[in-house]
Amino acid sequence: MKTKKIILIAVVVVVVVGAGIWLFAGSPAKHKVTYATATVSKGDISNSVTATGTIEPVTEVEVGTQVSGIIDKIHVDYNSVVTKGQLIAEMDRITLQSELASQQATYDGAKAEYEYQKKNYERSKGLHEKSLISDTDFEQALYNYQKAKSSYDSSKASLAKAERNLSYATITSPIDGVVISRDVEAGQTVASGFETPTLFTIAADLTQMQVVADVDEADIGGVVEGQRASFTVDAYPNDVFEGVVTQIRLGDASSTSSTSSTTTVVTYEVVISAPNPDLKLKPRLTANVTIYILDKKDVLSVPNKALRFTPEKPLIGNNDIVKDCEGEHKLWTREGTTFTAHPVEVGISNGISTEIISGIPEGTKVVTEATIGVMPGENMGPEGNMENGGERSLFMPGPPGSKKKK
Repeated sequence: MKTKKIILIAVVVVVVVGAGIWLFAGSPAKHKVTYATATVSKGDISNSVTATGTIEPVTEVEVGTQVSGIIDKIHVDYNSVVTKGQLIAEMDRITLQSELASQQATYDGAKAEYEYQKKNYERSKGLHEKSLISDTDFEQALYNYQKAKSSYDSSKASLAKAERNLSYATITSPIDGVVISRDVEAGQTVASGFETPTLFTIAADLTQMQVVADVDEADIGGVVEGQRASFTVDAYPNDVFEGVVTQIRLGDASSTSSTSSTTTVVTYEVVISAPNPDLKLKPRLTANVTIYILDKKDVLSVPNKALRFTPEKPLIGNNDIVKDCEGEHKLWTREGTTFTAHPVEVGISNGISTEIISGIPEGTKVVTEATIGVMPGENMGPEGNMENGGERSLFMPGPPGSKKKK
């Protein structure tokens, strides 16, 4: 009985050990390579840069005054629609009229003196020609005449200036448009010195706006006039506005430096048209701009990884047939066990998809990548094959401790 018990225990140990070896070592697995495909189809390919800008009227005029004085009357307000030549403000005229009267009196006196000295010079000239007066008397008459003429010309210029200044007291609109800013009040004193004070800002046409965006120096090389652009504003977060790049202001580059570092950021002003028929866009709104530096619509394209695929070991089996061809760029199709290369001409790429100009028709299925796994129901063997039909890329490292089959 004791011997039988020992034999029974030994048999149980052998069975348990065998089951463990089979469980951990796994049954022989069969490799399975699967191929992902993509269809050559038409779509849009675009690449873009982003920037931040400000909504501005296309034509904007600051109306000021060239004379100092008190604002007497204001005839317009914010959002007032004005026409060219329309009276929008008046300045106090009393001081200007007094200056005009003073200059008029000076002019009248200078004119009288000039006319007298002119006649006296003409008489002296005739007498001098007949040698009836001395050279000294003639020269004195000529001097008085030239001096009177100079005073007369000066007073005439001063009178014209006084008349012009009086006309400046009547302020009119220089263009047809809308008042978007009023910087003065009636009774306010304005002083015209080295800088002309701004009284009003008038925008010509608010249905035609523009975005002035600051584009980083790293992106400005890809921006050209005529490119499509879109932008959003915080006031209408669900609306996307469309425009076109109309100008790149190379002379308006600006730079900003960080106080915490020596980094300097250079930006360039890019002007983008912004049609505004419904007047949603208001001046000075901040716009988040996207400029499409690559933009093609309805073109044949494939994923970029399709152009990187090449059927070679271990991506293919021993019985697979490869029909290669010459060409810098190729796409591969697979029928049964045959891989066929198609030379193609490529266009623009946005990093995800690439335009196909020629070489393969629309609707063709091309191979993009291959993955390796094991047949469904198989366990993971000692070589690191995936269990239960799992798949992994051929370029993905195997599990720890796996060994390549020799």
